Amino acid sequence: MAGPDKKKLYPNESITTVCYISNLPQRPNVEIGEYTYYSDHHNNPENFYDHIQHHYEFLGDKLIIGKFCAIAEGVTFMMNGANHRMTGFTTYPFNIFGGGWEKVTPTIEQLPFKGDTVIGNDVWLGQNVTIMPGVKIGDGAMIAANSTVTQNVESYAIVGGNPAKLIRMRFNDEVIKLLLQLQWWNWDEKKIFDNLEQLVSANDAATLKKLID
Repeated sequence: MAGPDKKKLYPNESITTVCYISNLPQRPNVEIGEYTYYSDHHNNPENFYDHIQHHYEFLGDKLIIGKFCAIAEGVTFMMNGANHRMTGFTTYPFNIFGGGWEKVTPTIEQLPFKGDTVIGNDVWLGQNVTIMPGVKIGDGAMIAANSTVTQNVESYAIVGGNPAKLIRMRFNDEVIKLLLQLQWWNWDEKKIFDNLEQLVSANDAATLKKLID
C-alpha cells in the first residue's frame, strides 16, 4: 500500500466530513484534481457543488482546481454569472424580471467577464473564503479564513483579509523556484509515499535539490 485510494469518495471511511471531490459526479466546466478534498463538519461534503455560485454553462467560464488542495467548509466560488452590466447609470438587472423590461437584456459581450477561475496545486483555502470570478491562485498558496480574494495570488503566498492582501511568502525565492520545478503533486503514489517525511517537514533548498536530482 502506498497511500489512500484516490478513487474513493471517502478515502478514510471513519471520517465522513472529508471527501475527495474529484470523485463526485462530473459537472460541466468544472475540473478538479486528484486528492483535492472538501471538508464540511456541518453539512454533507458531497454538496461541494453548491458552493460554486452563479455558474452558468452558456457563459463558458471554468472552475479549475489542481491536485492535493485542502478546501475548508464555507468556501464559495463566485463565477462570472454573478456580474451585472456596469456601463450605464445603474447596475440593476431590469431584464430578469420581465414585464417588458427584457428589452434591455444585455448581450454576453456587454457583461463583465473575468475568465476562468483557476486554483493551483497544493493550495489551502481556509474556512469561509470567497473567491471572486476570474481569480488565479498559484501553487502552494494559503488563503486565510474569512478572506475575500479579488486579485490573483502568487505561488506560495499567504494572503488574508477583505480584500485579501499579501501577508508574507511561505518560503524564500530559491525554495519557491525549486518547489515549482519539483512539482511533487505530479509524482506517482509510490514516490510520494517514499518521500512523505521530507514533504511534510523539510523546508530548505538543499533537500529540494536532492529530491529534484
